[in-house]
This record gives sequence, C-alpha cells and structure tokens, in this order.
Amino acid sequence: MKQVTALIADDEPLLRERLRSHLAALWPDLALTDDARNGQEALELFEQCRPDIVFLDIHMPGLNGIEVARALARRAQLVFVTAYEHYAVEAFGQGAIDYLVKPIDATRLADTVQRLQRQVALPLPTSHALDAVLDQLAGRLQQRAQPRQWLQWIRASVGNSVRLIPVEQVRYLRAEEKYTQVVWEEGEALIRKTIRELAEQLDPERFVQTHRSVIVNLSCVSTVVRGVNETAELRLRDGDEVLPVSRSYLHHFRQM
Repeated sequence: MKQVTALIADDEPLLRERLRSHLAALWPDLALTDDARNGQEALELFEQCRPDIVFLDIHMPGLNGIEVARALARRAQLVFVTAYEHYAVEAFGQGAIDYLVKPIDATRLADTVQRLQRQVALPLPTSHALDAVLDQLAGRLQQRAQPRQWLQWIRASVGNSVRLIPVEQVRYLRAEEKYTQVVWEEGEALIRKTIRELAEQLDPERFVQTHRSVIVNLSCVSTVVRGVNETAELRLRDGDEVLPVSRSYLHHFRQM
C-alpha cells in the first residue's frame, strides 16, 4: 500500500513544529514533506511532492490558503488551520474540508487524523462542495479585512450604579461561574458576558487569553515565569496579582 504523505503550509515556525510533533505521535506512518512558509511555496512543494493531504493556514503572506486551495483543484485532502473558530465552524459545517483552530489542540487533531485516515482512500470532495466552502471562507476573509471597531467600554454594575469602564484601564478578566470578573485600575466588578464573548470583542493586539477562564491586558504584564509541562504564570505591574497561563496559550508569551 502506498504511504500517505502530507504537506504543512503555515508562516508560523512554532505552529509548523508543533503540528509536525503532534502528527508524528498520532500518525507515525504519515510521511511529511518539507514545510511551506507561504502560499507560493505551498504550490511549488505540492507540484514537486504531490502529497495526499495539505494542512493550509488560511492567513499566509502572498497567496492565502483559500487561493492555494483553489489552485490545487481537488488534488488532495485539505485541512485548513485558522485562528478564528467562530466562523470556521460555520464555514466547514458542510464537511468538504476539515479545519483546526490555533493553538492546535491535540485531542481535536486526533479526531482530524482519524477522519483523514478514513477519507484518504475515498474520492475527493466534488468541485461543487469544495467551491461552496471556499466561496464562504473567502467572504469571511474579506469581512475580516475591513476595519473593525473593538470594544472600547465595558458596562458593569457597581453597587447601585452602572459604571462605564474604559477597556484600556482593565487589568484582566476572569470567569466566575455565570459571570466574568473585571479587574481595572479603580476596582473590580462582575458582568454578564462570557470570556468567549469578550475574547472576540477585545483588540487581540492588546488583550490575550491566557487560560480558558482568563484574559489579560498585555500592557499590565510585568514578568512571565515559566512553569512545568509548558505552563507559566504572569506577574502584573503595580500589584500582587498572579495569573495562570495554560499550555494552549503559552505561545502568546514565547517572545516576551
């Protein structure tokens, strides 16, 4: 039986390395070609190696993943890699293409590997099904390219009054059962928004998720202390707060 081959195309070296490592553990017989750092390299390597599977980052310099997928013209099983789960689930619901959300979760990747192992011997998706997904993704990508207004104020009940908290004053947010605790320069309060909702509304250049229950303002971080098993703790400026960083979100702080 012919050995199954795969190509990884992503402009983030750390993601390529981690995806390679996970795939080696989950699918030891899978042969990986050289990696591609952008869309043009992906096309060139595909023509040289003709892999059975291509892992494609949607957002790459030059040709993006959607443009590469169109150029491949149903010649491989495709798995898109994206940082935007809230539209990925909708776009990929038709099942013509699989997807992974950054940071790569090993359990989710294991499901993808099992699906690919079944599909690699089957006919590739029809042109109609593939084009429908790619058209939808292209529309989503165009929407994200438009200037976006990030959340500027957080409305919170403090005692008997309603306080408008400027987001630049927020130090961190932490999930508390059905509420989210907002800690800012002048105090703290509880709001009825989830961490997931807030993560989508806050500017990712200023706020990052460090744990499934915590979002931190990067300008408030003083030091990052590495822990065991690819975890860490954040020490904040002008205070005694220590916040957890789980392994799924440690990549935000590798360069700090």
